[in-house]
Amino acid sequence: AVAGWRAVYLLSAVLMAALALRLWRRLPALPVPVVPPSWRALLVSMATLLRDDRALRESGPLALLLFAGLNVFWAAVPLPLSAPPLHWSTAAIGALGLAGIVGALLAARVGHWMDRGFAVRVSLAAMLLMLAAWWPLLGLPHSLGLLLLGVVLLDLGGQALHVSNQALLLRAPVEQHGRLVALYMLFYAVGSGAGAAAGTWVQARHGWNAVCLLGAGIAALALLWWARGRLRR
Repeated sequence: AVAGWRAVYLLSAVLMAALALRLWRRLPALPVPVVPPSWRALLVSMATLLRDDRALRESGPLALLLFAGLNVFWAAVPLPLSAPPLHWSTAAIGALGLAGIVGALLAARVGHWMDRGFAVRVSLAAMLLMLAAWWPLLGLPHSLGLLLLGVVLLDLGGQALHVSNQALLLRAPVEQHGRLVALYMLFYAVGSGAGAAAGTWVQARHGWNAVCLLGAGIAALALLWWARGRLRR
């Protein structure tokens, strides 16, 4: 709205470059195998991890559902916000994301709670928050306060569950961390794309209430998947 759509990508590239430089300077050097595995062997080992690693088999589908639910909201919400009677500008819609800062600030505390042995409580609370968030989001377009509350709850639950999932994955041997995170992010990418596509389609065909129903259904499915894993243990 201010500098054009290209400026968004230019700013993102600059920030990513600055972050990469800082990480390059601060992260410790780790030993590497004398003879690194071939590309094919690496892919085979990732398939083996996907088959055998229980934490990944449970956290991966949770990540898919988590980011599908988030992107159902974030992909669809600009449509009713920019339409009558609200007529929000692109800058105003983008500023809505600032409400999610609360979730980012809490993410550091989530790791601390995980270390203290509260993994089950953190995961359960996160999914309940994501499920509950869709109730105030039904207030769109009538209540800005309810919209902000829903955004905070949704992002708070999403951040907490994301950190919780990764903390569980990284309990594996350190040499598996890179491959486990790569596989986890594969679930993330599939869920993000599917959620964005589904959210915009449902909004265009059936309206905002149907979007909220879809998001709540995904959150409920995530909760059921998590409970299934707990019962099987």
